[in-house]
Amino acid sequence: MPATYDDAALIVQLVRWGTELGLDEAMSAIMAEGFDAEAATADDPPVRAFLSFGETVSTLVKQDILNKELVLDLWWVEGLWSRVGPAAKKLRERLGEPRLFENFEALASGI
Repeated sequence: MPATYDDAALIVQLVRWGTELGLDEAMSAIMAEGFDAEAATADDPPVRAFLSFGETVSTLVKQDILNKELVLDLWWVEGLWSRVGPAAKKLRERLGEPRLFENFEALASGI
């Protein structure tokens, strides 16, 4: 099913929220040449911002509230997960909660 104007309106709201989260600065940090995805933790503010944003967007997609194709066309979900996913997995292990950020990982994996 193609994206709708409602999907587009929700995307605009998400972009605004991303601005409030500081995703521009977070993107610069996680895409920087010296960023080490394996050493990063969910306590790092840029990582935490993208984990929160990615899980929220991915949950909206999973629940059919937001068009998956539109999200994947707009954001490089797989690439973002590759940068922050290792931190999410460490947090899962530390807390003993395998469901943390599962929707973000699933969307990045194409599920």
